Amino acid sequence: MKTATINDKLSLSDQLLLSDIADLASSGVKTIICNRPDGEDSDQLTFTEIQAAAAEHGIMAIHQAITPGQISGAQVDAFRQAVDETDGKVHAYCRTGTRSITLWSLSEAKTGVSAATLIERAESVGYDLSGMAEKFAAANPDAPRAPTPKEYDVVIVGGGAGGISVASSLLKRTQDLSIAIVDPAEVHYYQPGWTMVGGGVFTQEQTVKSMNSLIPSGVVWIKEAVATFAPTSNQVTLEDASVLQYRQLVVAPGLKLNWGAVEGLTETLGHNGVTSNYRYDLAPYTWKLVQGLKSGKAIFTQPPMPIKCAGAPQKAMYLSSDHWLKSQVLGNIDVEFCNAGAVLFGVQEYVPALMEYVKKYDATLSFNHNLVKIDGPSKTAWFEVKDAEGNTQVVEKTFDMIHVCPPQCAPDFVAQSELADANGWVDVDQTTLQHKRFNNVWSLGDVQNAPNAKTAAAARVQAPIVANNLLHELGRENWVAHYNGYGSCPLTVERGKIVLAEFGYGGKLLPSFPSWVLNGRKPTRLAWWLKEIILPPIYWKAMLRGREWMVTPVHEKG
Repeated sequence: MKTATINDKLSLSDQLLLSDIADLASSGVKTIICNRPDGEDSDQLTFTEIQAAAAEHGIMAIHQAITPGQISGAQVDAFRQAVDETDGKVHAYCRTGTRSITLWSLSEAKTGVSAATLIERAESVGYDLSGMAEKFAAANPDAPRAPTPKEYDVVIVGGGAGGISVASSLLKRTQDLSIAIVDPAEVHYYQPGWTMVGGGVFTQEQTVKSMNSLIPSGVVWIKEAVATFAPTSNQVTLEDASVLQYRQLVVAPGLKLNWGAVEGLTETLGHNGVTSNYRYDLAPYTWKLVQGLKSGKAIFTQPPMPIKCAGAPQKAMYLSSDHWLKSQVLGNIDVEFCNAGAVLFGVQEYVPALMEYVKKYDATLSFNHNLVKIDGPSKTAWFEVKDAEGNTQVVEKTFDMIHVCPPQCAPDFVAQSELADANGWVDVDQTTLQHKRFNNVWSLGDVQNAPNAKTAAAARVQAPIVANNLLHELGRENWVAHYNGYGSCPLTVERGKIVLAEFGYGGKLLPSFPSWVLNGRKPTRLAWWLKEIILPPIYWKAMLRGREWMVTPVHEKG
């Protein structure tokens, strides 16, 4: 927690951790204001978790969620009222603290404090609000703004696997473009490793590095969140109201984990046997539950598509069941996989090998079962079940442990933009990854709408394709690269063996190795070594650094 003291009553910070609550209480804080919607980041604690921890220390928690760049006058007034009416100290937080200090500054502007004073005060505690000068001067958050844009040849939104990889791939091809990566996160996660954390194979620390250590040399890191896109004027507005002007835009912020779409889920995550490998801080809880369960009911869920790494929900089931089998308690545990879809895996060629493990672990497959509600204290979950005729009913299931894969969608600032299709995803040509309406906009990774699997392996292949095609658009490449939909899903069917699913558009098999080396349709120890030993360093030391191992783009004359 990076704290900034605004005055004797108000302090603010970036995202709180549960361990921060005790420190705030000891400093005299009586009220916490959360200015952040749930689900913005994969390591983000929900407001409900913060609220529960705060209550244990006698602190009241208020959720005043602000979408980046969309602060209204009513929200400013509500923030001021919450601070003024509280007896004792108030602490506000969001992803970086920017939304919180902006709310305070706008409320001060309404009392007549000058724009210069507010900008200077924000700068003294580490925030640049110079882009808000017009709004401060007008004492109106809805006032027009006219900051001078910062100009870059390429602006990349998102510092995840896709964003950093495409920046490195661009630098591999040319050194004379000005490139900026926009991402407020302090850390970068190797998310494919979280399944292994939940299975007791990796530690949390193996899946995280500082963002600063990974931003390519020569690339400007802008540590802010994006508020809005203006593709007709080639501009991106940030949360602090500053504006970036671009010649080419790459959109790669990942997707949003929509925990709130399941009633009661945010209230019980990390407690009562409810866990998920889709969040950094919860993957160790999965392993703790697996080790502790000796008998009872274990449920693993999968929501409607699309989701990132469609095999991850069942990977958790296989690794858990393997541990129970080897610990000689599997016979006492009823394992059930509740999938909102109608099949175990979308590419039929891999299903026979997976079914062998379903039988080995005596797991029940419940298709067309979509988790809609959960009650942690009573250990009860409710599923909307659809029959062959399309009729639905809600069924109730009790559990001792449940691993939840949350519903997933595009980030709000993408879904509400001109870049989005009807479902909120960035609308691209599935072959070139170029936007269908804006020729200088590109997208890769989980946020774009090409019908491929949303995996890190897909981003690894997409990055050099986007780099090549972006440069072709600038007249610097002679050929257009084509993406075949490649994605990979290493299905960890037991500790020590993996079914390595590799496929492209239409489910076409796209193996990286000849079958005599590695047959991906069978569980192999070699695929496990690839996942456990080889792929992590490839990710950190090759993919993110522009070393395009086994991903040479396929070209056609442009």
